[in-house]
Amino acid sequence: MLDYDFPLWRPPSEGDNLIIQATLGCRFNGCTFCSMYKVKEYRARDLDAVYDDIAAAALVWPDAHRVFLADGDAYNLPTDHLAAICDRLAATFPNLQRVTAYATPFNLLGKSVAEIQFLKAKKLSLVYVGIESGSDFLLKKIKKGNAKQMHDGLARAAQAGLKVSATVITGLGGQAHWQQHMDETADLINKVPVTFLSTLQLRLADEVEDRFFDKFGEPFQWQDDAAILLEMRRLVERLDPPSPVIFRSNHASNALPLAGTLPKDKARVLAQIDHAVSMGGGLRPKWMRAL
Repeated sequence: MLDYDFPLWRPPSEGDNLIIQATLGCRFNGCTFCSMYKVKEYRARDLDAVYDDIAAAALVWPDAHRVFLADGDAYNLPTDHLAAICDRLAATFPNLQRVTAYATPFNLLGKSVAEIQFLKAKKLSLVYVGIESGSDFLLKKIKKGNAKQMHDGLARAAQAGLKVSATVITGLGGQAHWQQHMDETADLINKVPVTFLSTLQLRLADEVEDRFFDKFGEPFQWQDDAAILLEMRRLVERLDPPSPVIFRSNHASNALPLAGTLPKDKARVLAQIDHAVSMGGGLRPKWMRAL
């Protein structure tokens, strides 16, 4: 349908939606665990090129109602640039309900509350943010900024009424720091609750392993599935957000798929984890797991 510039990545929940590349690559592109976009240099695509893609998509999918703006952190684009794309999408697709994009805390802090609300009014109403951890100690090890930036970026989104779908990486602290990882991540979400919270289980592509281990700054010992289940339990047990958070661990990397709304479903989710810990059942076979 469209002549995409590959590799092309999108959140699992956007798999059935139209993807328009507003940018190529990822402006930040420094996270040590991430292998995405390493073969691309970040750049904003010209509006005319984006408009051409929108027109081409409309020829084959005129009823598209949800659009994901790729690549890595399209929310980095200037507000007027994003607004122009949203306006063209709304004019082209009469059933348009929602526009989404990846974002970093830096992207969110780069826009005022008024700008975020302005874009939200144009249906750019949800962003996907890789929190990875609420631990300042671990965020610095993986070169993902710091906990204050994470907190302040999420707080700005919340103040503007922008929905956030956030991800946390279990196993990221290894055997030495898993408790700190889960405790401080739960603390962050309890302070600035997101709309959706998902987990990914740490996996490293071959091409980033050396850098990850080098920048970690100390020997890294992997968590096995049993230890990951204890991480999940500690995270869920400590989550007590002031507003409901839709929790999922259905990404293909996870050992145990879970779903619930927290804190309402906390007891049920914990019971599922406890059953898996005691009985060893319900785990996704390792051959079915992927990044």
